[in-house]
Amino acid sequence: MNALVPLPVLLPLCVTGLKLAIGPRLHRLQRFISLAVLGAVLVLSVLLMVAADRNGPLSVHLGDFAPPVGITLVADRLAGLMLTVSSAVTLLVLVYSLGQGMADRDDQAPVGVFHPAYLILVAGVSCTFLAGDLVNLYVGFEIMLVASFVLLTIGGTATRIRAGSTYVIISLFSSVLFLIAIAMTYAVAGTVNFAQLAQRLQEVPLGVRTLLEAMLLTVFAIKAAVFPLAAWLPDSYPTAPAPVTAVFAGLLTKVGVYSMLRTETLLFPGHRLGDLLLLAALASMLVGILGAVAQTDLKRVLSFTLISHIGYMVFGIALAARGSISGAIVYVAHHITVQTTLFLVAGLIERRDGTTELTRLGGLAKAAPLLAVLFFVPAMNLAGIPPLSGFIGKLGLMRAGIEAGGSWAWALVAGSAATSLLTLYVMAKVWNLAFWRDAPPGAEEEGVVLESAEDDDSGDDEEEEPPGSGLPVPAGAVVAAGFLGQSITTTKRLPWPMLAATGVAVALGLSYTVFGGPLTTFTQAAATELLARTPYIEAVLGR
Repeated sequence: MNALVPLPVLLPLCVTGLKLAIGPRLHRLQRFISLAVLGAVLVLSVLLMVAADRNGPLSVHLGDFAPPVGITLVADRLAGLMLTVSSAVTLLVLVYSLGQGMADRDDQAPVGVFHPAYLILVAGVSCTFLAGDLVNLYVGFEIMLVASFVLLTIGGTATRIRAGSTYVIISLFSSVLFLIAIAMTYAVAGTVNFAQLAQRLQEVPLGVRTLLEAMLLTVFAIKAAVFPLAAWLPDSYPTAPAPVTAVFAGLLTKVGVYSMLRTETLLFPGHRLGDLLLLAALASMLVGILGAVAQTDLKRVLSFTLISHIGYMVFGIALAARGSISGAIVYVAHHITVQTTLFLVAGLIERRDGTTELTRLGGLAKAAPLLAVLFFVPAMNLAGIPPLSGFIGKLGLMRAGIEAGGSWAWALVAGSAATSLLTLYVMAKVWNLAFWRDAPPGAEEEGVVLESAEDDDSGDDEEEEPPGSGLPVPAGAVVAAGFLGQSITTTKRLPWPMLAATGVAVALGLSYTVFGGPLTTFTQAAATELLARTPYIEAVLGR
């Protein structure tokens, strides 16, 4: 079973070379290969999760080089669960993107862009979850950075290039800081392997250990969009195509949370920065949700709620208790699925009505009842309405806070409750404006161009159209192609793959409620394993 550990990383990377060779030709083959690879990664992830649960952590040293020389990949309960959830979500988003016709936009490009970049992104996410040392964790981040910049700027519009540039600058800064932290860690401990660091860092002077912890936390907080290091996110994500925004919001920030969870439990047990993390968690919750209250665009609303709910996960990490770690893991799995689903629904709304601006929407509950259901269920899940999985995760975190006691813990419990209520208010506001009230005068009609050549060729002296504003054309008309060869226009009849993928994502979120008992049992075992540290160390070092 150990031989399967590298495959979630190697399989997408190897197939990427094949897809680059195929180029923009053979569209059906391109789609089949992408779906088959991500389906295989999902199956592998489930097998690794089950094996790690039954037999303990699985590890493999590539090339049979022992640490600290060789590349070590490790799959324990936490990594297995994250791989399974992320694989399921990326597969659904791929189906959604095929329905949107996103991959078809490669017709006029010299090489197929979307499929290879998407598979590289999946490989990078898998690499970070399986990484057994700091260097390969860094490599996973960089693989994601390269792929995410391509996906974020796909279409080549000025707005996307500008947002993508901001994202890359922030990511490169965090990467440089990460390299410095890795170099300092190696200088102090003589290794970057997690299992060896877990043993050797305990002998390092306290001040040096605290400095290393602070640097790594800063890097991962930027990746996870923890306040006050989250200003880049609301302007970067909403400009991307709907499938890209969905997978970014669902997965990329959680990779930062996962890295914080892994390093804080394995490398820095009994950390001294717990109060600072609690403060960051509280600030993220409140600032993020208050920002969401002030927004009138659905994508920006969801971007700010993303920042807010990262605070729940940091809350669990900061308490560093079995119950809080378990609650944080539940919430990570829940949030990956629910946040992705809500962004997919936002894409459906934009596809149907040409905008996500709430002041220009209305009447969707009557005009598109299926779309209303697809939004309502994950919205209530995000708000934490019992007995949905959002409630299960929040209840576990708040219970852990009450058990921990102390002024900071109680402040976080109160902040969690307030954030949950404000999230419900925000979702009710979106429901009232976009779904419940009558459509306002001047609402977009069918056949609005969402992306076209005009978006790409606009001069600097022209006033830029806001995202999703659209240019009216006769319904069903053929219009000028955009950067990659095809415009996207609104339609009242949404493509069935988009609806099906979103519906399955909603069902996946509900499955966490149906199987809440087994999920909680699994995450409690994962938390116990993380805090014990010994199973991980023995799996890697063999003693």
